[in-house]
Amino acid sequence: MDWLDISVPISEHTPIFAGDPTYARDLAQDLARGDLCNLSHLDMGAHTGTHIDAPRHFIDGAPATETIPLEACIGEAWVVDGTALTSTIRATDLEGLTIPAGETRLLFKTRNSGLWSSDGFSSDFLAFGADAAHWLVDRGVRLLAIDYLSIGPFGDAVDTHRVLLGAGVVVVEGTDLRAVEPGPYELLCLPLRLVGSDGAPARALLRPRAR
Repeated sequence: MDWLDISVPISEHTPIFAGDPTYARDLAQDLARGDLCNLSHLDMGAHTGTHIDAPRHFIDGAPATETIPLEACIGEAWVVDGTALTSTIRATDLEGLTIPAGETRLLFKTRNSGLWSSDGFSSDFLAFGADAAHWLVDRGVRLLAIDYLSIGPFGDAVDTHRVLLGAGVVVVEGTDLRAVEPGPYELLCLPLRLVGSDGAPARALLRPRAR
């Protein structure tokens, strides 16, 4: 079966989290100017578009992007149907969702997916409360992805990030799950090998697998 690209295209139109560096691309060399080749210069934050957070993002002195365990980013995954949820995701909400035992890579499809069709950044996105983060850690989750730009609530994201990142959970933010049905998949999600960084852009792909 074909792979589904759940990465957000990066361009000047990509929504940027409030306060993050904006994206810009210009040509350091340009064939139209008589240069030998076209050579782009990129200016962007490490958390632009689809990206993976390193523990260092919220924990001073913690491991950086180059230490992210790639085995956690590759393998069987489950897209959770969270589209009925309307506010910050709590542990009690997770108890009512279909999350099969043994699934350790979870991608949450929520009402956030519709935000990718809007212009610019929206602070009205769904994210996980700290109690939900503890629930996921206790369940043995190795990778957690959300369909917008933060795993934690807008204006209150610190505790959620620290719980997950402190437990070694790989946090993937900014996935585009609009075309993805909930259920079982294979995941391939690899961050750029940026040394010392608190995060890195990633290309994320899903391929359906049998239930």
